Amino acid sequence: MTHIAEVSCLLIFGGGWLGEAVAKAAAARADHVVLTSRDEDRRAELGHLGFEAIDPADAVALSEAVGRAKAILITAPPGPSGCPGLEALVPAITASGAYPDWIGYVSSTAVYGDRDGGWAFEDDALNAASLEGARRVRAERDWLDAGQGMGLTVQIFRLPALYGPGRSPIDRLRDGTARRVRKPGQVFNRIHVDDVVSGLFASMAGPQPGRAYTLCDDEPAAADAVMEWTAEQLGLPQPREVDWTDASVSDGMRRFYLDSKRLSNARAKAELGWRPNYPTYREGLKSLM
Repeated sequence: MTHIAEVSCLLIFGGGWLGEAVAKAAAARADHVVLTSRDEDRRAELGHLGFEAIDPADAVALSEAVGRAKAILITAPPGPSGCPGLEALVPAITASGAYPDWIGYVSSTAVYGDRDGGWAFEDDALNAASLEGARRVRAERDWLDAGQGMGLTVQIFRLPALYGPGRSPIDRLRDGTARRVRKPGQVFNRIHVDDVVSGLFASMAGPQPGRAYTLCDDEPAAADAVMEWTAEQLGLPQPREVDWTDASVSDGMRRFYLDSKRLSNARAKAELGWRPNYPTYREGLKSLM
């Protein structure tokens, strides 16, 4: 069973879907949880959920939150100028004079690029095939450099496609927006959001400075096969099939289908003592039904 660390204060830079999921899981075992969001309405929403939410542009509030934090998680995606979390947090750490015990940066398996269906491991050369993936590569490097230069315990977590409550093939099938996008031979892993959360807390329990971990399920599978299985389980008609090059497939989704790879989670299992509660999409999606 995955060991879950207890932290006295957790700062989550990026109060989106994943950040909120981590905050909810942490609330029962942390003295305090602080999330950031640039959106005023989102901060109000997080406040109604019982969390302290601050604007990351508020240097004073951010410095105070950093000063209290024993652990910091960055979920905000990088932009053209790099990771916004790095840009805001490094000055805040310096200003507060209080260094956290653990910093986790959430990256993407897009950093591996295309493996033509082959396996990708953490120590492989990174070969991002998209602009988004290249930005993740840069953000990882910048965080690791900052950790080494400042004596910070930084870990990297590379995630594939996430799914969970309200975000899965089940929802798309039920609202009629699902399609079976087909690209012969294309496979990838995915991960239930709860398994991401447990992996992050397992790392907090045993930090490994500078280490990168791929958190994913145990079974790479084609997207159309997952959609077909889900429709069968729900007793719903199979959605329309389209080729990945079809004009109805968005540019963003088409870029996703450029990559085909199988991901290994062996390092996370061996070093963090972590195991996914949902080792394949079947267990994960059944839990959402």
